[in-house]
Amino acid sequence: MPASSRPKPASPKASKPPKRKRRWLRRTLWTLFTLGLIGTAGLVIAYAMTPIPKPNEKALQQSSTIYYSDGKTVMDRFANVNRQIVGLDKVPKDVQEAFLAAEDRSFYQNNGISPKGIARSIWVGLKGGPQQGGSTITQQYVKNYYLTQDRTITRKAREILISIKIDQQVSKDQILADYLNTIYFGRGASGIQTASLAYFGKSVQNLDVAQGALLASVIRGPSYYDPRLGAEQLANAKSRWAYVMDGMVSQGWLTPAERAAAKFPETKSLTKSSTATGPAGFISEMVRAELTTKLQLTDADLDRGGYRIVTTIDKRAQDAAVAAVQARMPQGVDDLHVGLAAIAPGDGAIRAMYGGARYGSGDLGYFNTATQAGLQAGSTFKVWTLVAALERGLPLSTRFNASSPQFFEQFKSGEAGASAAAAAGEVQNFGNHNYGVVDMATATALSANTYYAQLNIEVTPERTREAALKAGIIAAAPQKELGTNYANVFGTDLVSVINQANAYATIAAQGKKANPYLIASVKATGEFALNYKAKPSVKQVFDQNVMRDAIQAMSKVVQSGGTGAAAGALGRPAAGKTGTTTDNYSAWFDGFTPGQLAAAVGIYKGDGSLTEANRMNSIPGVGELTGGTVPVGIWTDFMRGALEGQPVAALPPAGNVSGGTPTIATAVPSSSSSSSSSSSSSSSTDTSSSSSGTDTATTTGTGTTTAPPTSETTSAPPTSTAPTTTPPPQTTDTPSSSSGPMRPDETSTSTG
Repeated sequence: MPASSRPKPASPKASKPPKRKRRWLRRTLWTLFTLGLIGTAGLVIAYAMTPIPKPNEKALQQSSTIYYSDGKTVMDRFANVNRQIVGLDKVPKDVQEAFLAAEDRSFYQNNGISPKGIARSIWVGLKGGPQQGGSTITQQYVKNYYLTQDRTITRKAREILISIKIDQQVSKDQILADYLNTIYFGRGASGIQTASLAYFGKSVQNLDVAQGALLASVIRGPSYYDPRLGAEQLANAKSRWAYVMDGMVSQGWLTPAERAAAKFPETKSLTKSSTATGPAGFISEMVRAELTTKLQLTDADLDRGGYRIVTTIDKRAQDAAVAAVQARMPQGVDDLHVGLAAIAPGDGAIRAMYGGARYGSGDLGYFNTATQAGLQAGSTFKVWTLVAALERGLPLSTRFNASSPQFFEQFKSGEAGASAAAAAGEVQNFGNHNYGVVDMATATALSANTYYAQLNIEVTPERTREAALKAGIIAAAPQKELGTNYANVFGTDLVSVINQANAYATIAAQGKKANPYLIASVKATGEFALNYKAKPSVKQVFDQNVMRDAIQAMSKVVQSGGTGAAAGALGRPAAGKTGTTTDNYSAWFDGFTPGQLAAAVGIYKGDGSLTEANRMNSIPGVGELTGGTVPVGIWTDFMRGALEGQPVAALPPAGNVSGGTPTIATAVPSSSSSSSSSSSSSSSTDTSSSSSGTDTATTTGTGTTTAPPTSETTSAPPTSTAPTTTPPPQTTDTPSSSSGPMRPDETSTSTG
């Protein structure tokens, strides 16, 4: 045989790798098998060593209590755990099946856990995705009845092991009955019986399948599925309800014909679990909101967790707020609404709040006038132009001609239907009074519109807006942001009472802005253990000298001759600003004592819309309700009561800001000589017809518009370091453009 055709011997190197590979595979398999045995043994041991806790060990909960700032006086309580145990025989069969369709369709077949659901939940959790359900009814029952709500691997492992044991030792019917009696449904209801009463006003045995399906939907998250909480929750509830009903059809528990005939059920009107029904009820709901947003506590936690909640509300101040409103608000006018908020300068603690007289009663029973109502700011907004001017270095001695009327290019209205005066850019003082050449402090005391129109032209409306934002003013709904039209100096933006108080507190603290907060501390033990203490968020946003001069100017408002002279009855150094919109749709007084307390009071009528019925120009016992009447009276009474026993704080020294030079001449524009009070009156009437929430002649609050004149009550000009022209006496506090306080879903214009 030729050498080339002989078979070659196998290479030794080619035969060794397969042997090594087989050895490695055998070792790996043995290792896995050994680990499997160890794991199985571990599970067996863990299962054997995991006892079933004593029933009812965690079933009883405490109510959460809200205290005033002293930590001793109870303000309110979140509802006690509301539970009535019922047997499964009291729950209609189709209602039981609705819960199975919603939460665990294989309940009567599985062994207490869902391996597929657990795996999905773990996989999503490892990827950092949103939390998944994955729990059977047995697992949910074990978690709610025996364990805590902690989201830990240890707690989840115990839940799984106990669920398997429970499934072997307790009948399915008993598990389902216990589950239905312990699950939380919202509205303060724990268990299906109290939930039936809370949602439908009937006992559980009288529920129909549609109602049962809704309750089965709600337990997924009452805050998201209670149809009475809002449009979004209603849509969520309908979608989930349909899922449950369709699931019943797929399981053969409901026929297609029965499903087609079923209608989404009506529920009872929402009744909050807070027990307070007066003004304190609004505070309780604000506490609830702050707990859920800042501390991420759930509705179930708050209604069952036994928290000890200390608020920043001072009992003396809160009582003074209620008493002042009750004493000063006109009687016999049912649709007159007032909001009051008071904040500690340099800290942000809310010391008092009045959001309504009867929490939970009537159409506005859950509408907080101190936080939710959007009112146009009127002349209270002039302080931000004042601040912007001081920031630019313009001193308080800066003088402009405050004669009336005057015409400005920047205030011309280009809207169709505008009057000749509006189209010409007319601005007038209340009553067309001529104040002559005045300085900044005097113009602030007199609320001189023609002066402030020029000052806003000088500093620009963008700077006015920037000053307001830095102080803490934000636009109230439905307005999305503060405007930059020249008329913003006259308060054309929608603002809330609480933001006004906070912004004025920034001035009172000499430029230190703080974020408002309501909760001082929260404590709880046991299952819901928590120890929280608020940390004020404070930042210096304005130069101290700028603020000191602003305080000097604003103090003239509450002195003799100022529009808020009635606040002088407080008997303490104070500063503030009145504001009233055209036709008296809203009225304000915002003010403070230096470094102690800042408060805002806003009043409006009806729903705040610009209709004749909502004008506050003929209120019984008052006549024209303006910023210088009822609001300043409420503010003064409140501050007197809130500060009783407190030391008298002096005004800070003048800041003596200087260095800036105005570019506007003080001479009266020549066009004013041809105007008359009648034309200005016409202007104010016409500009009101084309407004929509930001100014007397604007629809967006961001464009250049005609500025409505504003007005404040005064008798004689206050003392000033610069010569002034004494105006004739005034008797009202109303601007001459139509605008008013608005609820969040409406728009209007204002100028006061």
